[in-house]
Amino acid sequence: MSKQTVDFLNLFKQKKYLTIISIIENQISVTQITPGLLNLRGVCRMMLSKSNDTIKLAINDFKESYRMETDKSKSLDQIKNLINASIIFFDNEYTKNKNVLKSDFFNEINSIYEENKQFFENSLDLKKNILKVFKRTLSVKNVTEYLKKISRTESDSDTFASYIYFNNYLYDWSQSDYLENSQILDNKLIKYPTKELLNFVSRKDEKIKLGFISSDIRSKHSVTYFLRTLISNYDKNKFKIYLYHNHDVEDDTTKEFEKYVFKSLRISKLDDIEAINAIRKDEINIVIDLNGLSSNHRLNLLKNRLAPIQILWCGYTNTCGLTEVDYLMVDKNLIKPNEEKFYSEKIIYLPNIWNCHSGYNGERLENQSPLKKNGYVTFGSFNNFKKINDEVIEVWSQILKKVKNSRLFLKTSVATTQELYKKKFENQGVLDSITFLDYSNNFTDHLNDYKKIDIALDTFPWNGVTTSFEAIWMNVPVIVMNGYNFNSRCGSSININLGFQNLIGDDKEDYIKKALSLANDEKGLQELRKKLYENALKTPLFDQKKFANDFFSSLQKIFN
Repeated sequence: MSKQTVDFLNLFKQKKYLTIISIIENQISVTQITPGLLNLRGVCRMMLSKSNDTIKLAINDFKESYRMETDKSKSLDQIKNLINASIIFFDNEYTKNKNVLKSDFFNEINSIYEENKQFFENSLDLKKNILKVFKRTLSVKNVTEYLKKISRTESDSDTFASYIYFNNYLYDWSQSDYLENSQILDNKLIKYPTKELLNFVSRKDEKIKLGFISSDIRSKHSVTYFLRTLISNYDKNKFKIYLYHNHDVEDDTTKEFEKYVFKSLRISKLDDIEAINAIRKDEINIVIDLNGLSSNHRLNLLKNRLAPIQILWCGYTNTCGLTEVDYLMVDKNLIKPNEEKFYSEKIIYLPNIWNCHSGYNGERLENQSPLKKNGYVTFGSFNNFKKINDEVIEVWSQILKKVKNSRLFLKTSVATTQELYKKKFENQGVLDSITFLDYSNNFTDHLNDYKKIDIALDTFPWNGVTTSFEAIWMNVPVIVMNGYNFNSRCGSSININLGFQNLIGDDKEDYIKKALSLANDEKGLQELRKKLYENALKTPLFDQKKFANDFFSSLQKIFN
Protein backbone atom coordinates (compact mmCIF):
# COMPACT_ATOMS: atom_id res chain seq x y z
CA MET A 1 0.00 0.00 0.00
CA SER A 2 1.26 3.46 -0.81
CA LYS A 3 1.34 5.84 2.12
CA GLN A 4 -0.18 8.47 -0.16
CA THR A 5 -3.44 6.46 -0.30
CA VAL A 6 -3.91 6.61 3.47
CA ASP A 7 -5.50 9.68 5.04
CA PHE A 8 -3.52 9.58 8.27
CA LEU A 9 -4.71 13.03 9.33
CA ASN A 10 -8.33 11.94 9.20
CA LEU A 11 -7.58 8.71 11.05
CA PHE A 12 -5.74 10.67 13.73
CA LYS A 13 -8.67 13.07 14.14
CA GLN A 14 -10.90 10.03 14.59
CA LYS A 15 -8.48 8.79 17.31
CA LYS A 16 -7.85 5.55 15.42
CA TYR A 17 -4.34 5.27 16.80
CA LEU A 18 -4.13 1.48 16.68
CA THR A 19 -5.21 1.53 13.04
CA ILE A 20 -2.45 4.01 12.18
CA ILE A 21 0.18 1.93 13.98
CA SER A 22 -1.01 -1.23 12.24
CA ILE A 23 -0.92 0.36 8.77
CA ILE A 24 2.59 1.77 9.30
CA GLU A 25 3.90 -1.56 10.65
CA ASN A 26 2.16 -3.97 8.27
CA GLN A 27 1.09 -2.20 5.09
CA ILE A 28 3.94 0.22 4.30
CA SER A 29 7.21 -1.14 3.00
CA VAL A 30 10.52 -0.34 4.66
CA THR A 31 11.57 1.78 1.71
CA GLN A 32 8.47 3.95 2.12
CA ILE A 33 8.94 4.62 5.84
CA THR A 34 9.72 8.30 6.42
CA PRO A 35 10.79 10.27 9.47
CA GLY A 36 7.27 11.73 9.55
CA LEU A 37 5.63 8.29 9.71
CA LEU A 38 7.93 7.15 12.51
CA ASN A 39 7.14 10.32 14.44
CA LEU A 40 3.41 9.75 13.84
CA ARG A 41 3.65 6.17 15.08
CA GLY A 42 5.38 7.35 18.23
CA VAL A 43 2.68 9.96 18.87
CA CYS A 44 -0.04 7.34 18.38
CA ARG A 45 1.67 5.07 20.90
CA MET A 46 1.74 7.93 23.42
CA MET A 47 -1.95 8.61 22.83
CA LEU A 48 -2.83 4.96 23.44
CA SER A 49 -1.06 4.33 26.71
CA LYS A 50 1.19 5.92 29.31
CA SER A 51 2.62 2.57 30.40
CA ASN A 52 6.40 2.47 30.24
CA ASP A 53 6.43 -0.49 27.85
CA THR A 54 4.47 1.54 25.32
CA ILE A 55 6.38 4.75 26.00
CA LYS A 56 9.68 2.94 25.41
CA LEU A 57 8.47 1.96 21.92
CA ALA A 58 7.44 5.56 21.28
CA ILE A 59 10.87 6.81 22.42
CA ASN A 60 12.53 4.46 19.93
CA ASP A 61 10.23 5.78 17.18
CA PHE A 62 11.15 9.39 17.94
CA LYS A 63 14.88 8.58 18.11
CA GLU A 64 14.79 6.71 14.79
CA SER A 65 12.76 9.49 13.18
CA TYR A 66 15.35 12.05 14.29
CA ARG A 67 18.25 9.92 13.05
CA MET A 68 16.60 9.32 9.68
CA GLU A 69 15.89 13.02 9.06
CA THR A 70 18.78 14.44 7.02
CA ASP A 71 17.59 18.03 7.41
CA LYS A 72 17.62 18.46 11.19
CA SER A 73 15.74 21.75 10.91
CA LYS A 74 12.70 19.59 10.05
CA SER A 75 13.07 17.43 13.15
CA LEU A 76 11.87 19.87 15.82
CA ASP A 77 8.66 17.90 16.45
CA GLN A 78 10.63 14.69 16.85
CA ILE A 79 12.99 16.33 19.33
CA LYS A 80 10.12 17.78 21.33
CA ASN A 81 8.24 14.46 21.34
CA LEU A 82 11.37 12.53 22.32
CA ILE A 83 12.00 14.80 25.29
CA ASN A 84 8.38 14.66 26.50
CA ALA A 85 8.18 10.88 26.18
CA SER A 86 11.52 10.45 27.97
CA ILE A 87 10.40 12.71 30.83
CA ILE A 88 7.18 10.71 31.28
CA PHE A 89 9.12 7.42 31.24
CA PHE A 90 11.69 8.73 33.71
CA ASP A 91 9.07 10.10 36.12
CA ASN A 92 7.04 6.89 35.93
CA GLU A 93 10.10 4.87 36.89
CA TYR A 94 10.89 7.21 39.76
CA THR A 95 7.31 7.23 41.07
CA LYS A 96 7.19 3.45 40.94
CA ASN A 97 10.61 2.68 42.39
CA LYS A 98 11.65 5.87 44.22
CA ASN A 99 15.16 5.13 42.97
CA VAL A 100 17.39 7.22 40.78
CA LEU A 101 18.21 5.63 37.43
CA LYS A 102 21.73 4.28 37.37
CA SER A 103 22.53 4.95 33.71
CA ASP A 104 22.76 8.30 31.99
CA PHE A 105 19.17 8.12 30.82
CA PHE A 106 19.20 11.48 29.01
CA ASN A 107 22.55 11.03 27.28
CA GLU A 108 21.19 10.98 23.73
CA ILE A 109 18.91 13.95 24.36
CA ASN A 110 21.84 15.93 25.72
CA SER A 111 23.81 15.06 22.59
CA ILE A 112 20.93 16.22 20.39
CA TYR A 113 20.85 19.47 22.37
CA GLU A 114 24.59 20.05 21.95
CA GLU A 115 24.36 19.39 18.19
CA ASN A 116 21.35 21.66 17.64
CA LYS A 117 21.60 24.49 20.17
CA GLN A 118 20.46 27.01 17.56
CA PHE A 119 17.07 25.28 17.35
CA PHE A 120 16.60 25.52 21.10
CA GLU A 121 17.61 29.17 21.13
CA ASN A 122 14.95 29.97 18.53
CA SER A 123 12.10 27.84 19.87
CA LEU A 124 10.23 28.58 23.09
CA ASP A 125 8.75 25.07 23.11
CA LEU A 126 12.17 23.45 22.85
CA LYS A 127 13.51 25.72 25.60
CA LYS A 128 10.71 24.55 27.89
CA ASN A 129 11.31 20.94 26.94
CA ILE A 130 15.07 20.88 27.49
CA LEU A 131 14.52 22.71 30.79
CA LYS A 132 12.67 19.58 32.02
CA VAL A 133 15.75 17.52 31.20
CA PHE A 134 18.12 19.95 32.92
CA LYS A 135 15.99 19.77 36.07
CA ARG A 136 16.19 15.98 36.12
CA THR A 137 19.90 15.85 35.41
CA LEU A 138 20.43 18.60 37.99
CA SER A 139 22.25 20.92 35.62
CA VAL A 140 21.33 23.84 37.86
CA LYS A 141 23.39 26.40 35.92
CA ASN A 142 21.53 25.42 32.74
CA VAL A 143 18.21 25.52 34.59
CA THR A 144 18.75 29.10 35.75
CA GLU A 145 20.01 30.13 32.29
CA TYR A 146 16.94 28.75 30.52
CA LEU A 147 14.47 29.99 33.11
CA LYS A 148 15.92 33.46 32.55
CA LYS A 149 15.62 33.09 28.75
CA ILE A 150 12.03 31.85 28.99
CA SER A 151 11.07 34.64 31.39
CA ARG A 152 12.30 37.20 28.86
CA THR A 153 9.81 35.80 26.34
CA GLU A 154 6.93 35.10 28.69
CA SER A 155 5.62 37.40 31.36
CA ASP A 156 4.16 34.71 33.65
CA SER A 157 5.20 34.91 37.27
CA ASP A 158 5.72 31.15 37.75
CA THR A 159 8.75 31.00 35.46
CA PHE A 160 10.35 34.01 37.11
CA ALA A 161 9.63 32.63 40.60
CA SER A 162 11.40 29.40 39.58
CA TYR A 163 14.31 31.44 38.24
CA ILE A 164 14.76 33.12 41.62
CA TYR A 165 14.20 29.85 43.50
CA PHE A 166 16.89 27.94 41.58
CA ASN A 167 19.45 30.69 42.11
CA ASN A 168 19.35 29.81 45.81
CA TYR A 169 21.36 26.69 44.94
CA LEU A 170 24.27 28.73 43.60
CA TYR A 171 26.68 31.43 44.74
CA ASP A 172 25.87 33.72 41.81
CA TRP A 173 23.70 36.23 43.70
CA SER A 174 24.10 38.49 46.70
CA GLN A 175 21.14 39.02 49.02
CA SER A 176 20.49 42.37 47.34
CA ASP A 177 20.07 40.43 44.06
CA TYR A 178 17.41 38.25 45.67
CA LEU A 179 15.58 41.35 46.86
CA GLU A 180 15.83 43.09 43.50
CA ASN A 181 14.61 40.07 41.52
CA SER A 182 11.87 39.27 44.03
CA GLN A 183 10.57 42.81 43.68
CA ILE A 184 10.48 42.30 39.89
CA LEU A 185 8.44 39.16 40.58
CA ASP A 186 6.10 41.23 42.75
CA ASN A 187 5.33 43.41 39.72
CA LYS A 188 4.60 40.34 37.58
CA LEU A 189 1.89 39.03 39.90
CA ILE A 190 -1.76 39.65 39.11
CA LYS A 191 -3.87 42.23 40.93
CA TYR A 192 -7.51 41.33 40.37
CA PRO A 193 -10.24 43.96 40.00
CA THR A 194 -11.79 44.83 43.35
CA LYS A 195 -15.29 44.24 41.96
CA GLU A 196 -14.47 40.54 41.45
CA LEU A 197 -13.40 40.05 45.07
CA LEU A 198 -15.38 39.85 48.29
CA ASN A 199 -15.07 42.87 50.51
CA PHE A 200 -12.07 42.58 52.79
CA VAL A 201 -13.29 42.01 56.37
CA SER A 202 -11.30 41.10 59.47
CA ARG A 203 -12.94 41.39 62.85
CA LYS A 204 -11.19 41.27 66.20
CA ASP A 205 -13.01 38.51 68.06
CA GLU A 206 -12.11 36.81 71.29
CA LYS A 207 -9.92 34.42 69.27
CA ILE A 208 -7.34 35.21 66.60
CA LYS A 209 -8.19 33.51 63.32
CA LEU A 210 -4.96 32.08 61.93
CA GLY A 211 -4.73 30.56 58.44
CA PHE A 212 -1.89 28.40 57.07
CA ILE A 213 -1.52 27.96 53.29
CA SER A 214 0.55 25.02 52.07
CA SER A 215 0.98 22.62 49.16
CA ASP A 216 2.76 20.13 51.37
CA ILE A 217 0.56 18.86 54.19
CA ARG A 218 0.95 15.24 53.17
CA SER A 219 2.81 12.16 54.31
CA LYS A 220 6.55 12.48 54.99
CA HIS A 221 6.86 16.00 53.61
CA SER A 222 9.37 18.03 55.60
CA VAL A 223 6.97 20.91 56.27
CA THR A 224 4.62 18.63 58.22
CA TYR A 225 7.22 17.91 60.92
CA PHE A 226 7.58 21.63 61.66
CA LEU A 227 3.92 22.61 61.32
CA ARG A 228 2.83 19.73 63.59
CA THR A 229 4.80 21.40 66.40
CA LEU A 230 2.48 24.41 66.19
CA ILE A 231 -0.93 22.95 65.47
CA SER A 232 -0.60 20.32 68.21
CA ASN A 233 0.53 22.88 70.83
CA TYR A 234 -1.68 25.97 70.58
CA ASP A 235 -4.18 27.50 72.97
CA LYS A 236 -7.64 26.93 71.48
CA ASN A 237 -9.00 29.61 73.77
CA LYS A 238 -6.84 32.18 71.97
CA PHE A 239 -6.59 30.91 68.38
CA LYS A 240 -8.76 29.38 65.69
CA ILE A 241 -6.59 27.69 63.06
CA TYR A 242 -7.59 27.21 59.43
CA LEU A 243 -5.67 25.03 56.97
CA TYR A 244 -5.80 25.83 53.25
CA HIS A 245 -4.52 22.84 51.27
CA ASN A 246 -3.10 23.65 47.85
CA HIS A 247 -2.70 19.97 46.90
CA ASP A 248 -5.04 17.16 45.88
CA VAL A 249 -3.47 14.46 48.04
CA GLU A 250 -5.49 13.29 51.01
CA ASP A 251 -3.58 10.79 53.10
CA ASP A 252 -3.27 9.89 56.78
CA THR A 253 -1.10 12.95 57.50
CA THR A 254 -3.60 15.29 55.85
CA LYS A 255 -6.43 13.78 57.91
CA GLU A 256 -4.37 13.92 61.10
CA PHE A 257 -3.67 17.63 60.66
CA GLU A 258 -7.31 18.40 60.00
CA LYS A 259 -8.20 16.97 63.42
CA TYR A 260 -6.09 19.64 65.10
CA VAL A 261 -7.75 22.65 63.49
CA PHE A 262 -11.02 24.53 63.41
CA LYS A 263 -11.47 24.28 59.63
CA SER A 264 -9.67 23.01 56.54
CA LEU A 265 -10.32 23.81 52.90
CA ARG A 266 -8.84 22.48 49.66
CA ILE A 267 -8.02 25.33 47.29
CA SER A 268 -5.92 23.49 44.69
CA LYS A 269 -8.82 23.20 42.27
CA LEU A 270 -10.02 26.77 42.87
CA ASP A 271 -8.81 29.52 40.56
CA ASP A 272 -7.23 32.57 42.17
CA ILE A 273 -10.40 34.60 42.51
CA GLU A 274 -12.37 31.65 43.91
CA ALA A 275 -9.59 30.91 46.41
CA ILE A 276 -9.23 34.56 47.48
CA ASN A 277 -12.97 34.88 48.04
CA ALA A 278 -13.18 31.57 49.93
CA ILE A 279 -10.41 32.63 52.32
CA ARG A 280 -11.67 36.21 52.69
CA LYS A 281 -15.07 34.77 53.60
CA ASP A 282 -13.46 33.15 56.65
CA GLU A 283 -12.39 36.61 57.88
CA ILE A 284 -8.86 35.48 58.77
CA ASN A 285 -6.77 37.81 60.94
CA ILE A 286 -3.33 36.39 60.12
CA VAL A 287 -2.32 34.30 57.10
CA ILE A 288 0.96 32.36 57.18
CA ASP A 289 2.28 31.13 53.85
CA LEU A 290 4.43 27.97 53.93
CA ASN A 291 5.44 27.92 50.26
CA GLY A 292 7.10 31.19 49.37
CA LEU A 293 8.59 30.80 45.88
CA SER A 294 8.71 27.01 45.98
CA SER A 295 6.72 24.87 43.58
CA ASN A 296 2.91 25.02 43.65
CA HIS A 297 3.01 28.41 45.34
CA ARG A 298 -0.07 30.66 45.29
CA LEU A 299 1.65 34.05 45.39
CA ASN A 300 -1.19 35.69 43.47
CA LEU A 301 -3.45 35.03 46.45
CA LEU A 302 -1.09 36.86 48.80
CA LYS A 303 -0.70 39.68 46.26
CA ASN A 304 -4.43 40.33 46.56
CA ARG A 305 -4.25 40.19 50.35
CA LEU A 306 -6.14 37.48 52.20
CA ALA A 307 -5.76 38.96 55.67
CA PRO A 308 -4.63 42.23 57.29
CA ILE A 309 -1.44 40.46 58.43
CA GLN A 310 0.44 38.16 56.04
CA ILE A 311 3.55 36.23 57.12
CA LEU A 312 6.14 34.03 55.38
CA TRP A 313 7.49 31.11 57.43
CA CYS A 314 9.05 27.67 57.15
CA GLY A 315 8.79 26.49 53.52
CA TYR A 316 11.04 29.09 51.86
CA THR A 317 14.07 30.60 53.58
CA ASN A 318 14.48 33.90 51.76
CA THR A 319 12.57 37.05 50.94
CA CYS A 320 9.55 36.72 48.62
CA GLY A 321 9.57 40.39 47.56
CA LEU A 322 5.80 40.97 47.84
CA THR A 323 4.77 44.32 49.26
CA GLU A 324 1.67 42.59 50.64
CA VAL A 325 3.66 40.06 52.72
CA ASP A 326 4.24 41.92 55.94
CA TYR A 327 6.58 39.73 58.00
CA LEU A 328 9.26 37.05 57.72
CA MET A 329 9.81 34.85 60.80
CA VAL A 330 13.48 34.09 61.54
CA ASP A 331 15.85 33.97 64.50
CA LYS A 332 18.83 36.13 65.46
CA ASN A 333 21.31 33.67 63.89
CA LEU A 334 19.82 34.03 60.40
CA ILE A 335 19.54 37.73 59.62
CA LYS A 336 21.58 40.52 61.21
CA PRO A 337 19.89 43.83 62.00
CA ASN A 338 21.97 45.69 59.39
CA GLU A 339 20.82 43.18 56.74
CA GLU A 340 17.08 43.69 57.22
CA LYS A 341 17.05 46.18 54.32
CA PHE A 342 17.71 43.28 51.92
CA TYR A 343 14.38 41.64 52.79
CA SER A 344 11.09 43.15 51.66
CA GLU A 345 9.31 41.87 54.77
CA LYS A 346 9.62 43.21 58.32
CA ILE A 347 11.71 40.75 60.32
CA ILE A 348 10.28 38.92 63.33
CA TYR A 349 13.02 37.44 65.50
CA LEU A 350 11.98 34.34 67.43
CA PRO A 351 14.04 34.06 70.63
CA ASN A 352 15.93 30.82 69.89
CA ILE A 353 15.34 29.02 66.59
CA TRP A 354 13.05 29.76 63.65
CA ASN A 355 11.87 26.15 63.31
CA CYS A 356 11.20 23.28 65.70
CA HIS A 357 10.87 19.62 64.71
CA SER A 358 8.13 17.37 66.08
CA GLY A 359 10.37 14.28 66.01
CA TYR A 360 9.55 10.81 64.73
CA ASN A 361 7.43 7.93 65.94
CA GLY A 362 9.18 4.98 67.53
CA GLU A 363 11.85 4.61 70.15
CA ARG A 364 14.95 6.74 69.69
CA LEU A 365 18.06 4.63 70.23
CA GLU A 366 21.71 5.53 70.64
CA ASN A 367 23.42 4.58 67.39
CA GLN A 368 27.06 3.62 67.59
CA SER A 369 29.46 5.27 65.18
CA PRO A 370 30.13 2.86 62.26
CA LEU A 371 33.81 3.87 62.48
CA LYS A 372 34.20 1.31 65.29
CA LYS A 373 33.10 -1.54 63.05
CA ASN A 374 34.46 -0.31 59.71
CA GLY A 375 37.83 1.02 60.77
CA TYR A 376 37.38 4.11 58.56
CA VAL A 377 35.27 7.28 58.63
CA THR A 378 32.04 7.46 56.63
CA PHE A 379 30.71 10.90 55.77
CA GLY A 380 27.21 11.35 54.42
CA SER A 381 24.70 13.78 52.95
CA PHE A 382 21.08 12.96 52.22
CA ASN A 383 20.35 16.46 50.90
CA ASN A 384 18.55 17.17 47.66
CA PHE A 385 21.22 16.72 44.96
CA LYS A 386 20.42 20.18 43.56
CA LYS A 387 22.19 21.56 46.63
CA ILE A 388 25.42 19.78 45.72
CA ASN A 389 27.01 22.46 43.53
CA ASP A 390 30.58 22.57 42.21
CA GLU A 391 31.91 24.32 45.33
CA VAL A 392 30.40 21.64 47.56
CA ILE A 393 31.88 18.85 45.42
CA GLU A 394 35.31 20.47 45.52
CA VAL A 395 35.26 20.86 49.32
CA TRP A 396 33.92 17.36 49.98
CA SER A 397 36.54 15.92 47.62
CA GLN A 398 39.31 17.65 49.56
CA ILE A 399 37.99 16.15 52.79
CA LEU A 400 37.90 12.65 51.28
CA LYS A 401 41.47 13.00 50.04
CA LYS A 402 42.72 14.15 53.44
CA VAL A 403 40.92 11.55 55.60
CA LYS A 404 42.53 8.20 54.83
CA ASN A 405 40.19 5.50 53.45
CA SER A 406 37.14 7.67 54.13
CA ARG A 407 33.89 7.25 52.24
CA LEU A 408 30.94 9.50 51.40
CA PHE A 409 27.36 8.20 51.19
CA LEU A 410 24.94 10.28 49.11
CA LYS A 411 21.18 9.96 48.74
CA THR A 412 18.49 12.21 47.31
CA SER A 413 14.70 12.16 47.38
CA VAL A 414 14.25 13.92 44.03
CA ALA A 415 13.98 12.25 40.62
CA THR A 416 17.40 12.53 39.02
CA THR A 417 20.19 10.72 37.24
CA GLN A 418 23.57 10.30 38.93
CA GLU A 419 25.76 10.68 35.86
CA LEU A 420 26.54 14.39 36.23
CA TYR A 421 27.71 13.90 39.81
CA LYS A 422 29.70 10.79 39.02
CA LYS A 423 31.61 12.72 36.36
CA LYS A 424 32.28 15.63 38.72
CA PHE A 425 33.54 13.40 41.54
CA GLU A 426 35.58 11.45 38.98
CA ASN A 427 37.19 14.70 37.82
CA GLN A 428 38.15 15.33 41.45
CA GLY A 429 39.68 11.85 41.65
CA VAL A 430 37.41 10.58 44.45
CA LEU A 431 34.62 8.68 42.68
CA ASP A 432 35.78 5.37 44.18
CA SER A 433 35.10 6.85 47.63
CA ILE A 434 31.46 7.72 46.79
CA THR A 435 28.47 5.43 47.37
CA PHE A 436 25.06 6.41 46.00
CA LEU A 437 22.24 5.04 48.14
CA ASP A 438 18.76 4.42 46.77
CA TYR A 439 15.95 6.40 48.36
CA SER A 440 13.64 4.11 50.32
CA ASN A 441 9.85 4.28 50.25
CA ASN A 442 9.95 3.04 53.82
CA PHE A 443 10.74 6.01 56.05
CA THR A 444 12.13 3.82 58.84
CA ASP A 445 14.62 2.38 56.33
CA HIS A 446 15.50 5.92 55.28
CA LEU A 447 16.27 6.96 58.87
CA ASN A 448 18.22 3.75 59.45
CA ASP A 449 20.58 4.72 56.62
CA TYR A 450 21.95 7.36 59.03
CA LYS A 451 23.38 4.44 61.03
CA LYS A 452 25.87 4.00 58.17
CA ILE A 453 27.26 7.51 58.71
CA ASP A 454 29.78 8.80 61.24
CA ILE A 455 29.61 12.49 60.28
CA ALA A 456 27.09 14.35 58.11
CA LEU A 457 28.32 17.06 55.73
CA ASP A 458 25.92 19.93 55.08
CA THR A 459 25.51 21.64 51.70
CA PHE A 460 26.10 25.33 50.97
CA PRO A 461 25.00 27.99 50.23
CA TRP A 462 21.58 26.29 50.51
CA ASN A 463 21.86 24.44 53.80
CA GLY A 464 19.95 21.34 54.67
CA VAL A 465 17.19 21.72 57.26
CA THR A 466 15.12 18.54 57.47
CA THR A 467 18.16 16.37 56.71
CA SER A 468 20.09 18.04 59.54
CA PHE A 469 17.23 17.40 61.96
CA GLU A 470 17.11 13.78 60.76
CA ALA A 471 20.84 13.33 61.28
CA ILE A 472 20.70 14.87 64.76
CA TRP A 473 17.71 12.69 65.69
CA MET A 474 19.89 9.69 64.76
CA ASN A 475 22.79 11.24 66.82
CA VAL A 476 24.92 12.00 63.76
CA PRO A 477 26.80 15.35 64.07
CA VAL A 478 26.57 17.75 61.11
CA ILE A 479 29.43 19.91 59.81
CA VAL A 480 27.96 23.16 58.43
CA MET A 481 29.26 26.33 56.84
CA ASN A 482 28.09 29.76 57.91
CA GLY A 483 26.69 31.86 55.08
CA TYR A 484 25.59 35.34 54.13
CA ASN A 485 21.78 35.23 54.28
CA PHE A 486 18.79 33.39 55.79
CA ASN A 487 19.09 30.54 53.30
CA SER A 488 22.76 29.89 53.99
CA ARG A 489 22.71 30.24 57.78
CA CYS A 490 20.09 27.62 58.67
CA GLY A 491 22.80 25.07 59.48
CA SER A 492 24.55 27.56 61.73
CA SER A 493 21.35 28.29 63.63
CA ILE A 494 20.74 24.57 64.13
CA ASN A 495 24.23 23.94 65.51
CA ILE A 496 24.20 27.09 67.66
CA ASN A 497 20.93 25.96 69.25
CA LEU A 498 22.51 22.54 69.83
CA GLY A 499 25.52 24.14 71.49
CA PHE A 500 27.77 22.78 68.74
CA GLN A 501 29.38 25.99 67.52
CA ASN A 502 32.61 24.03 67.01
CA LEU A 503 30.99 22.30 63.99
CA ILE A 504 30.37 25.57 62.11
CA GLY A 505 32.92 26.51 59.46
CA ASP A 506 33.44 30.21 58.77
CA ASP A 507 34.43 29.53 55.16
CA LYS A 508 35.47 26.61 52.93
CA GLU A 509 38.88 26.22 54.54
CA ASP A 510 37.43 26.29 58.05
CA TYR A 511 34.66 23.85 57.04
CA ILE A 512 37.34 21.40 55.84
CA LYS A 513 39.35 21.98 59.02
CA LYS A 514 36.30 21.25 61.21
CA ALA A 515 35.55 18.04 59.29
CA LEU A 516 39.15 16.83 59.49
CA SER A 517 39.39 17.62 63.18
CA LEU A 518 36.31 15.57 64.02
CA ALA A 519 37.18 12.71 61.63
CA ASN A 520 40.66 12.35 63.13
CA ASP A 521 39.46 12.34 66.74
CA GLU A 522 37.69 9.02 67.25
CA LYS A 523 37.24 9.53 70.99
CA GLY A 524 35.92 13.08 70.49
CA LEU A 525 33.53 11.84 67.80
CA GLN A 526 32.11 9.15 70.09
CA GLU A 527 31.66 11.68 72.89
CA LEU A 528 29.95 14.12 70.54
CA ARG A 529 27.54 11.48 69.28
CA LYS A 530 26.72 10.44 72.85
CA LYS A 531 26.07 14.07 73.76
CA LEU A 532 23.73 14.39 70.78
CA TYR A 533 21.80 11.31 71.86
CA GLU A 534 21.45 12.47 75.45
CA ASN A 535 20.78 16.18 74.96
CA ALA A 536 19.37 16.94 71.48
CA LEU A 537 15.71 16.53 72.47
CA LYS A 538 16.22 19.00 75.34
CA THR A 539 17.39 21.76 72.98
CA PRO A 540 15.24 24.29 71.07
CA LEU A 541 15.44 21.98 68.02
CA PHE A 542 12.88 19.61 69.52
CA ASP A 543 11.32 21.55 72.44
CA GLN A 544 7.87 21.81 70.90
CA LYS A 545 6.01 23.46 73.75
CA LYS A 546 8.61 26.20 74.20
CA PHE A 547 8.76 26.89 70.47
CA ALA A 548 4.98 26.97 70.10
CA ASN A 549 4.71 29.37 73.02
CA ASP A 550 7.36 31.68 71.49
CA PHE A 551 5.73 31.51 68.06
CA PHE A 552 2.18 32.24 69.18
CA SER A 553 3.35 34.95 71.59
CA SER A 554 5.01 36.69 68.63
CA LEU A 555 1.77 36.46 66.65
CA GLN A 556 -0.21 37.97 69.52
CA LYS A 557 2.22 40.90 69.76
CA ILE A 558 1.91 41.57 66.04
CA PHE A 559 -1.86 41.28 66.14
CA ASN A 560 -2.24 43.59 69.11
